[in-house]
Amino acid sequence: MRYSRIGDWRLSRIGLGCYGLSGAYGPVDEDSFERTLRAAFEGGVNFFDTAEGYGDAEAFLGKALAPIRDQVFLATKLSGKGGAPDLSAPAVREACHASLKRLQTDVIDLYQVHFDDPHTPVLETVSALESLVAAGLIRRFGVSHLPVERVWEYAEAGELFSILMELSPVARTALQTLLPICVKHDLAAIAFSVTGRGILSGRYAPGHTFAAGDIRQMDPLFKRERITSAERVRTYLTQMGTGYDATAVQMAIAWVLAQPQVACALTGTASPVHLGENLAASEIDLEPEDLAALNRFLDDEDVRLAAEQRVTIQHILDAPLAEDPEAAFNDLVYVMETAVMLGKAWEADVMAAFMELLALRRDLDADALRKMAGIQHLLRGMIRSE
Repeated sequence: MRYSRIGDWRLSRIGLGCYGLSGAYGPVDEDSFERTLRAAFEGGVNFFDTAEGYGDAEAFLGKALAPIRDQVFLATKLSGKGGAPDLSAPAVREACHASLKRLQTDVIDLYQVHFDDPHTPVLETVSALESLVAAGLIRRFGVSHLPVERVWEYAEAGELFSILMELSPVARTALQTLLPICVKHDLAAIAFSVTGRGILSGRYAPGHTFAAGDIRQMDPLFKRERITSAERVRTYLTQMGTGYDATAVQMAIAWVLAQPQVACALTGTASPVHLGENLAASEIDLEPEDLAALNRFLDDEDVRLAAEQRVTIQHILDAPLAEDPEAAFNDLVYVMETAVMLGKAWEADVMAAFMELLALRRDLDADALRKMAGIQHLLRGMIRSE
């Protein structure tokens, strides 16, 4: 395992993310995850990331890491309750104390703002976080999943340590949006979904049926043009990997770690076997000419994919919704995420429509389909046409 030196911290280049403990990818096998935690530490991992919004993940991680607490860095996130983040000073302090208790620790190494609270000034939240640092309850703080303009505010308002961002060869938006902030302010970039939530493993062909409750059922990355594009990327990585005796997954992680300011790439696997494959990627150094060739391929792929996606989202907006409510739901999710990625809509505008859509997911019936038609109409006016 290789490590990143950031001030007085020595972070493993590969960390373990615990989003899977929330049940986001289907039923949780806690015994398997505990074995993976143990194998990760034995393999040199010293950075573990969780969140108060990941169900019982904080309590699970706190108990599992208690015997080695002084040898690892614990990161968690202030997620908010009931899907409505509250970043006011009292709420930040209350949430921190609750996380400390669940994690069975006296101090959180990295405390991250998980989601935005547009009603609370950034300066108030930063002041609260800095007071927690002064009190010795957290060591450093960072942000994740925030609109880019808010991330800039945090970076300029206080002693921000890190930005958590999705980054992989099939999700590269952060290269233009978040990594420049890290470069300007010398912040650590912590990458997640570095293998595209497993899509670059080759285990998920188009039409794959995911387990009940797995969020990848509606994930646009596994739909339409994006999964076809991901297969082209995986093929390229596989071919390039032959020169490194590496898999496509390992090449993807090596590409992430080659980006400026990236201090750690999180793997979220619950499989000790897949974990071993991921950890080995920290030892791969991409040759400059290979990295340049891969970047050119990915640039060309992005152009090709964007052209295909513009046609698709316009078709979904203009045509009647699919008669199957679940298919209609997935189509609208695809439109929303794609429109934001292509710069055809503002994230803040789309988020309100997305929350309205998400509320319909539990009962995808005829009434939900009627309401989705209303959301489709709303999106027509929100998303900029060519």
